[in-house]
Amino acid sequence: MDHSEPTRPEAAKSTAELKAEALIRRQKRNLRKASAEGFLAGVCAMLRPGDLVMDCGANMGVVTVVLAATGADVIAYEPDPFAFATLQEKFADVANVTLVNAAVGVGSGTVRLMRADNFVDNPTGASVKSTILDGGRRIDTANSVEVPLIDFPTLVREKAAERGGIAFVKMDIEGAELEILEQMDAEGLFAHVRCLVAETHERKFRDLRERYRAIREGFAEKYPAGRVNLDWI
Repeated sequence: MDHSEPTRPEAAKSTAELKAEALIRRQKRNLRKASAEGFLAGVCAMLRPGDLVMDCGANMGVVTVVLAATGADVIAYEPDPFAFATLQEKFADVANVTLVNAAVGVGSGTVRLMRADNFVDNPTGASVKSTILDGGRRIDTANSVEVPLIDFPTLVREKAAERGGIAFVKMDIEGAELEILEQMDAEGLFAHVRCLVAETHERKFRDLRERYRAIREGFAEKYPAGRVNLDWI
C-alpha cells in the first residue's frame, strides 16, 4: 500500500511552499548543469583531430566552440534561421566546423519549426526552444517557419560507413530526440556511436512522458551511462 501523501494542487500551496519547490528545482538543475559540463570536459579530453562529432541543436554554438577546440571534425545542425545566422558569423573561419541549416528527426523532407511564445521579444534567448513537435508548452504555433528535415538514423549509418564510426553526438532538439533515440535503439545504431548525450524534454511534452520513462528504463539496462547519457542539460 502506498502511504505517501497525495500531491496538492498548486492553488492549495502556500507562497512559502511554492518558493521552496522552485528553489529545489533550481538546485537540481544547477547540479545537472555542473554534471553535464564535467561530462563534456571528459569527452573533449578524449577527442582528437580526425574524430567525427555531431552537434544536433547547436543553437548559438556554445557547445560547438568547445567541441571545435579539440580539433575534431564537427558537424553542427541548427534548424532555426535566426540562430543559424549567428553560427555562420561565429564559425565562418573555423575549418573543422561544418554548419547545416536543418532539423534532425526520423524522416526527411521539410517540417514546420515552431518558436517559443516570447520569440519576438527575445529571439536570442527564445530560439533555443524552437521545436518541430506539436504539443509543446509555451510554443506559438502561429510563429513557425518551414525548414529541411534530415533523417538522423540514416545519417548515422552513412557517416559511420564513411568514417568508421562517430566519436560523439550531442542532442538538444526540443522533443525530437525521443523518436530518434527509439529508432536508433531499435536499429542497433548506438553501436556506431562512441558516446551520445541528449537532453530529454518530458516536462515540455506531457503526453510523451510514458515513452520517455520507457527509454530511460530500457537504456539504463542496455547502455552504460558513459556511452548513452540522457541527463544532458
